[in-house]
Amino acid sequence: MAGHTENTIVISAPFDLVWDITNDLERWPALFTEYASVEVLERIGTTVRFRLTMHPDEQGRVWSWVSERTPDRQRREVHAHRVEPGPFEYMRIHWRYDSDGDGDGDGDGDGDGVRMTWIQDFAMRPDAPVDDAGMTQRINTNSAIQMDVIRRRVEALAAV
Repeated sequence: MAGHTENTIVISAPFDLVWDITNDLERWPALFTEYASVEVLERIGTTVRFRLTMHPDEQGRVWSWVSERTPDRQRREVHAHRVEPGPFEYMRIHWRYDSDGDGDGDGDGDGDGVRMTWIQDFAMRPDAPVDDAGMTQRINTNSAIQMDVIRRRVEALAAV
């Protein structure tokens, strides 16, 4: 059985700002609380291959992997996958950015809110320290935390 997660948050900011900030890989260590560094390895067209390194976990281990990410601004989506899957047999990620109709809360229906959705499909390797169900729970818990951090940071920039 494979793992699947889908997490969504509404960001009260214009699409262009949300898109630009969340797709600026070099900015991710300041945007996410879990990432220590991002190293862009290669750019081919709109596809970026990069190494993502996390801050040390509770046991002092540092996790790092290579991913590829292809944004499509016109379709308002991003497709990514891990090139170095580590404990995963595979990991595919789809980010979607939808208009939220009236995300700014002022009731005028001007539609400057963005509903950002992260969909992750994966399978854990048999020798991984956690199974598909355990990783699903971890991803769902962590995605909610990271999405809220991103929402607050982007909304603060939108207010400037």
